[in-house]
Amino acid sequence: QNILTVCFSVGYSAVALNHVIDFKEKKQEIIKPVSPSELFPSLPIVQGTSKRIKVLTRLTLVVSDPSHCNLLRSTSTNIRLYDIIAVFPKTEKLFHIACTTLDVDLVCINVTEKLPFYFRRPPVNMAIDRGIYFELLYTPAIKDSTMRRYTISNAISLMQICKGKNIVISSAAERALELRGPYDVANLGLLFGLSESEAKAAVSTNCRATMLHGETRKTACGVVYTVKKPRKVEEEETIVPACKKAKTQA
Repeated sequence: QNILTVCFSVGYSAVALNHVIDFKEKKQEIIKPVSPSELFPSLPIVQGTSKRIKVLTRLTLVVSDPSHCNLLRSTSTNIRLYDIIAVFPKTEKLFHIACTTLDVDLVCINVTEKLPFYFRRPPVNMAIDRGIYFELLYTPAIKDSTMRRYTISNAISLMQICKGKNIVISSAAERALELRGPYDVANLGLLFGLSESEAKAAVSTNCRATMLHGETRKTACGVVYTVKKPRKVEEEETIVPACKKAKTQA
């Protein structure tokens, strides 16, 4: 409740409650997510609006073996109950599998230690084409100077491949003191190698796109949207009356 209060006070309109499952530690099963209404009887109102803050459920699977990916490929009823599905690959092979075949919304990038592999362009481009986003955490950079160095180094190596596309910057905060406002996080994105527009998108439009990707994964195979077609110059000339056209030509 304290973290939610800080989130809405600094300007966030949506928060994801993260359920982390690491198969390496012990045998764990994907359980049904706890409903936000059970945890928070009354949700705070977003600052400057009349809407209440939106609380989502997120599942993060830490995979260190290809067999762990079979759980994501299976149509589990509990997996479908989560709003966002993220995967944290530990090896280059698993990173390639996550980008190319797994039906997920986020691919988490390790920022607490030096990466054991290099990012390659083909799987990253395929993930971008599939609408999958890459997540960077900023909380480790606040806690320790060594992790700060790893965070910036790993982020820059990713930016060199993805060119700042499909990046989401998250907190993974366990305490309210670890949270930062959206504008502060966007400024951190400049240290990661993002441009000003890309850093703002990493905390706003890209996050919304991840939420929509999760809704699409749960409900349908695609989304249809309409775009207004711009008029050509020739079409505009035909619409202009003949008398006005004669005056302009004279």
